[in-house]
Amino acid sequence: MRILESVNLPRRNGTTAHCKLSPMCGRYALHTSPEVIALAFGLAGVPAFAPRYNIAPASQVLIIRKNEAAMVRWGLIPRWAKDPSIGAKLNNARAETVAEKPSFRDPYRKRRCLIPASGFYEWKTEAGRKQPYYVLPSKGELFAFAGLWESWNGPDGALQTCAVITTEANETMSAIHDRMPVIVAPEDYPEWLAGSEGLLRPCPTGAIAIRRVGRTVNNARNDAPGLIEPDQG
Repeated sequence: MRILESVNLPRRNGTTAHCKLSPMCGRYALHTSPEVIALAFGLAGVPAFAPRYNIAPASQVLIIRKNEAAMVRWGLIPRWAKDPSIGAKLNNARAETVAEKPSFRDPYRKRRCLIPASGFYEWKTEAGRKQPYYVLPSKGELFAFAGLWESWNGPDGALQTCAVITTEANETMSAIHDRMPVIVAPEDYPEWLAGSEGLLRPCPTGAIAIRRVGRTVNNARNDAPGLIEPDQG
């Protein structure tokens, strides 16, 4: 997912940091109820979380691992990293290189996850301005992004983080962007988590719908249900 606007991203201490968004940044929403999520992934329950409509990198996000759910920080910090700030550059991993990149190859082999999302945002330049679009499931109410997680031991203890894997856009998505998250089909959840190959591909064209939304979402401080509603402008 790529955004080329400037936003304010949350730090661990609750303050915000100004970030010029790059191709490694993204934004998504998760407002599906915990009960529906638990049912979708065959879990007894998931950690409590507030509905979010503008999740930005460095946020605490819900992930699904084998037989459990957890809240971790978005922006993967490799185990070998000396400086945790590297996580700001590792929000996404490209499907084409994830198995070879030093930051991702070990989690790819050993620490995979699914990242639930109600939808995600992408931007397209129109008339010289970045216009946001919201991408949502054409059926149902939940995506599962292919993800990786890692545990980094810092001065304050272990910090768990994650990254979203992206791939080339399918035909529907290519109308606004050339990349998209890898969306794992429900029947492939166990295979992905078990380490199967061959799943890092675009989802079927008919699996997603796209709507134009207002530019209020461009500011990561804004987080309200109205962000995902069709643009009336």
